[in-house]
Amino acid sequence: MKLGGAGLAGATLLGVAGCGGGEQVGGGGGGGGGSTFTYGRGADSVSLDPVNATDGESFAVTRQIFDGILEFRPGTTDPVASLAAEIPQPEEGGRQYTINLREGVKFHDGSDFNAEAVVFNFDRWRLSDNEYHTGGGNQTSNFSYYTSQFYGFDDDSIIESVEAVDEYTVRFGLREPLGPFLRNLAMSAFAIASPTAIEKDVEAFWENPVGTGPFRFEAWDKGSEVRVVANNNWWASDLPAAQGGGGPNVERIAFRSIEDNSSRVASLSGGQLSGADGLTPDDVPTVEENPDLKVLTRPPLNIGYLALNTQKEPFNDLNVRRAMAAAINMEEIVQAFFGDTAQVATNAYPPTVPYWREATEPYGYDPDEARRLLEEAGYADGFDMELWFMPIPRPYMPDGRGVAQAMQRDLEQVGITAKLVTREWGTYLEETSRGTHDACILGWTGDNGDPDNFLNVLLSSKSATPEDALNVAYYKNPDLDEILDQGATTIDENERRRLYEEAQVIIHDDVPWVVIEYAQPPLGYQKSVTGVTPNPTGSEAFNPVELGGGGA
Repeated sequence: MKLGGAGLAGATLLGVAGCGGGEQVGGGGGGGGGSTFTYGRGADSVSLDPVNATDGESFAVTRQIFDGILEFRPGTTDPVASLAAEIPQPEEGGRQYTINLREGVKFHDGSDFNAEAVVFNFDRWRLSDNEYHTGGGNQTSNFSYYTSQFYGFDDDSIIESVEAVDEYTVRFGLREPLGPFLRNLAMSAFAIASPTAIEKDVEAFWENPVGTGPFRFEAWDKGSEVRVVANNNWWASDLPAAQGGGGPNVERIAFRSIEDNSSRVASLSGGQLSGADGLTPDDVPTVEENPDLKVLTRPPLNIGYLALNTQKEPFNDLNVRRAMAAAINMEEIVQAFFGDTAQVATNAYPPTVPYWREATEPYGYDPDEARRLLEEAGYADGFDMELWFMPIPRPYMPDGRGVAQAMQRDLEQVGITAKLVTREWGTYLEETSRGTHDACILGWTGDNGDPDNFLNVLLSSKSATPEDALNVAYYKNPDLDEILDQGATTIDENERRRLYEEAQVIIHDDVPWVVIEYAQPPLGYQKSVTGVTPNPTGSEAFNPVELGGGGA
């Protein structure tokens, strides 16, 4: 979700120690070849229990360890069968799905994957009195992805029943049709975990994850590095790469946390990394000019935004929120901090998502109008506020501090004094999710390519919870809620278009967010690395990766 997520290792960089105990970065491909794919990123993971994570750094790792019932075809948000043997068809008008599962699949702990394992996971997620409805670590999201995508627990859940028809058939019963149901099943948060491992110690599962995926968890040095090792018995090794199969072709992946952008690029250029994300626009020419490196880009499926806490004064006043939008020179900020890698946002989700409203205009920079609106709201002399910014680079925001400082300068020109505030990444997510902030910079990388995953998750009243909120603007509009619920529970494309276009108008007019940009995140790799397909959802599958020629 992301609050938001490729690789590099070259034949010319032989002999450079990797981070997994001295293995070579580079060298032979193949799970048995002693090869380590070392991936540089801006922050550590928060939790490796997928359903209790919300951040892209966690999903970047869990994507390698776990499989879902469905997955997304590489490079797209089109669902393909994964642990399911085939994509199911809706039954009873979209209120039922019967899913045939693959046979012979094993979890990493040797236990069997079957229909009962699927039932166990969904019962854990959706039933608040389930004894395993817990876990995720001290910064758990408390199953917030489940509530956002399936509308709540127990009787609130749109999933009414999950039953094992036989050993390899599971049937879902829905209270009403759910347009993005199949796309939801493909999301990283709903990957299937080992019931045996969860029963053994649910509270420790977040740091000892067990799935069925191409890599097994090995170790986690908190704040520094997560390591996973090849599962050479992976059930999908013989599937075509176009279906997400193949590999794993490296023995180990090391996810190394390097918060500073310039340090990460230096490590990439020096051969200590096989790949890295979080490149800034200024980094791109440096990487492109290096004959040993290359740049790939993810399709834009994200948004960066400044969320205004609408439950706090003065941001409960519409004129103040509109003044904030008019006071910030967003075009200048996006050009300065993103260059050609992003475009100024207009709507609350990017144009790669269906039903995007082309007619929406940017708010526009107009400090005189901002002052007029502030005066009308009773703040002619301005006011003091806290502006929170992310401490780490994200795919949709490589320099949160710089963007915040630019906003601070613009706001000062209309009398608003913004004190800049940040926290350690996990704490930042925790505190903003309970409304500690006045305004905060955050963003989202889409999970499934559906507008429901942006609007219902981030701006509906049900996501504005006292704790673990994904709606950090705490924006509550019953009219919008009704429209979003209707959009989610119909499969009529024309009706969905009408509803989501109406929703975008409401959000633009009410300004719960000052939208910033849609980014096309650049990724850096050694030229010798092959097999990486940039993923619009922000978490690449690394099972097809190969490290090119050369060896020590």
